[in-house]
This record gives sequence, C-alpha cells and structure tokens, in this order.
Amino acid sequence: MADKHSTQSEEHSTTSASSQSVTKSNESGPKASARKKALLLGRVLGLASEEDYRPSNASIAERAEFRLRKNLSQHQLNLETIFALALTYTPSDVTGEDLDPDWSYQFFQMAEQINTRRMQDLWARILASEIVKPGKFSLRTLATLKQLTQREAQVLEKALGMSIKMNTESRYKLLSGYRIQGGFQQYFRKVTNVNVGLSKFGLPYSSVLTLVDAGILHGSEFETGILDKGAKIQLSMLDYQISIRPKTNNLLFSYYRFTPVGDELSQLVHPKADNDYAKALTALLKKDFNVD
Repeated sequence: MADKHSTQSEEHSTTSASSQSVTKSNESGPKASARKKALLLGRVLGLASEEDYRPSNASIAERAEFRLRKNLSQHQLNLETIFALALTYTPSDVTGEDLDPDWSYQFFQMAEQINTRRMQDLWARILASEIVKPGKFSLRTLATLKQLTQREAQVLEKALGMSIKMNTESRYKLLSGYRIQGGFQQYFRKVTNVNVGLSKFGLPYSSVLTLVDAGILHGSEFETGILDKGAKIQLSMLDYQISIRPKTNNLLFSYYRFTPVGDELSQLVHPKADNDYAKALTALLKKDFNVD
C-alpha cells in the first residue's frame, strides 16, 4: 500500500510539475496574451515579483535594489558571453596588442547591454580583431552597432550580399542602376535610366532607408564618371564575377555608397551570396554592355 501511495504521489508530483511547465510555456509562448507578455516583461525588468507577477510588498528602495541586481547580473552575463566568444576568435599564433584604454572602457560599457547572441557574436569579433590590430573599429562604429537591431543587421547582411566591388576598389557599392547620358541613345530611347530592381530580390527602398537612418548608407545616390567604351570593368560580388565592357561612351552607374561606419561594419557581417540577383544583374547589363 505504501508503494502504491508513493507511486501515486510521484505521479501527482510529475503531473503538477508538468502542469506548471505548460502554464509557464503558455505565459511566455508566442500565443500568450498581451497582458501576460507585459507582466513577463515586468518580471524580467525586476518591476514585478518572481512568484506571481504582482508588485512586491517591499519598499520602493528594496524594489529598486532588486531591479539593479537583476540588471547587473544580466550585464555581467552579457560581458562574459562576449568575452568567451572573443577568445574563440583570437589566434594564439599572432602577436597581440594593448587596447587603447578609452576605447576599451567605451567598448565594455556598451557591450554589457548587448543581449542577443547574434549581436554578441559581432561584438566578440570586434574585440578579437582589435586585440590583433587596434584601430580597425572606431567608437562611432561601436555606437552605431549598439543601436543596431537584429532586423537592421539582417537588412545590412542582405545589402552586402547584393553589393559589388568595381575593379580594384576595396569598398562595396550597392548598385541602383545605370543611365545613358548624351549621344543618340539619349534622344531615341524612351528609357534612359535603367533600374537594377533591388526590391525584386528582397531589398525594397524602405530597407535602403533603414540603412540610411542607421548611418550605414549615405542618404543620396552617387554616380560614377562616364564609362569608357570597350574598357573592361570587373564587378566582384561574394562568389560571383561579372566582366563587362560598355557598348557606348555615354553610360554611367548610379549606386549607394556605404558610410565609413558602414564600411567598418561590412567587415563583421557574413552575408550570403545572392546568385539569383547576380544572374539577373548580368542579364540586365547585356543590353548596353558586352558581357565577357
């Protein structure tokens, strides 16, 4: 009888624990009510008690101290995670350098507030890179990166996957199109501005504006000089090369230019090559360029 009672008790305990687990899952799951989401946020921020989401009976000073402890614990966890990741990126066969004290202080002040793993990985790679070669990432870039959301990071990743380097240039350009300036074509063709069609490949103008607002792209388009007829131009993407030659002497590219901060951030992001876009770009250029 005792064994039976014990078994029933264990089953009840297991069922109860399972029930509590389901309840917590329902409270924090994607289908939880807005109120439960708000209450859960209050618990995370230390604005509600751990037990039942109701405001604590403790004094305001005690509640402030409780919230401060939670924040400090989270900040410590963030720093330890970033540091541990940085160690995996720091080579042992390369001579290291001392970090600038001011840069180091600002870095850790900002890094402690980075909570998501994906963004923590970016900060870890910055730290590892600076230990090997200081000065690659400015404090201005750190400030921009700190404000960067995961969505903005994904937009940057997409933009870099569609960007090109022209000939021997080291900086990326996001081509928006090309146009015809002068010559007979300008007068006899209905369309003299050819749009690359970034939106067709997942980068609408709203995403471009997102990068502009984040300080990653300049706000206005730039143009190359007039391209020489027959001159070979190498457009390099991540794993795709396009070799072209202008058919006339009146063609020029329009593009978005990355800011210095954008150039620095481009060293951190690992974009995926968009070969569908590259092939579509090649097909588009064939009308006014010879493609080798």
